[in-house]
Amino acid sequence: MKSFNSRLSDVIREKGSHLCVGLDMNPEGLGSTSSSLNELKAHAYKVIDATQDLAAAFKPNLAFFEWWGSSGFKWLEEIMEYFSDNTIIIGDGKRGDIGNTAKQYAHSLFNHFGFDAVTLNPFMGKDSIAPFTNNPEKGVFILCRTSNPSAIDFQNQPIGNEMLFDKVAKMAVDWNSNDNVGLVVGATAPEEISRVRKQAPGLPFLIPGIGAQGGDLNRSMKDGNTDGIALINVSRGISFAGDLSEKAIWNAAQNYVDQMRRITNES
Repeated sequence: MKSFNSRLSDVIREKGSHLCVGLDMNPEGLGSTSSSLNELKAHAYKVIDATQDLAAAFKPNLAFFEWWGSSGFKWLEEIMEYFSDNTIIIGDGKRGDIGNTAKQYAHSLFNHFGFDAVTLNPFMGKDSIAPFTNNPEKGVFILCRTSNPSAIDFQNQPIGNEMLFDKVAKMAVDWNSNDNVGLVVGATAPEEISRVRKQAPGLPFLIPGIGAQGGDLNRSMKDGNTDGIALINVSRGISFAGDLSEKAIWNAAQNYVDQMRRITNES
């Protein structure tokens, strides 16, 4: 039995890619708020077809599927069957609830939908995380220092000589007894990436905020992959690139992969 973190390292090495393609499938991305579910489905499969050989991981954002109600859940089930076996699939739901409820979420996301990893909110503490980490083969990425502008409202609050996100990073290390815990650290806060890495050596990072949010790819790659590995998530910048053709999507993904490889080679 291979732990999630070990499998993630293997996939990144085998594919020579740190790219995670975020699947935030909103109608506006197709240029119209009236785009149908079938149009979004067709586009999502186009994105997967164009990038599956380039991406180490995909990150379906559950909100964009739940928006469609029961039809959206059916779509999510269908799309989970579409991915290749050598790709990591991360369910981005940012779950975080009391232990008994967390068990239900873990069963849904891991056993029903079949995600390899999920994103979690640690605000309610260890018992909200533990049900997701019992199986070493399944991984979690805990929100630590996120990419949104108001992340500083709580995450940068001081606790003694530290900040709250420092505390989250250190606790994630303690919770990593099954080698399946990672951290979400936003590319829009480049100074914090290095700081969190020092607190959590060895833990994989999921780094969103590249592309439309204007995050720092160079710092994310260099600091994220020092004493550990990092997945670099790009959503709109790939999924809705150019004229929305498969070629335009592939070109965007290839460009990001090329940039990441160049940064790796320079380091």
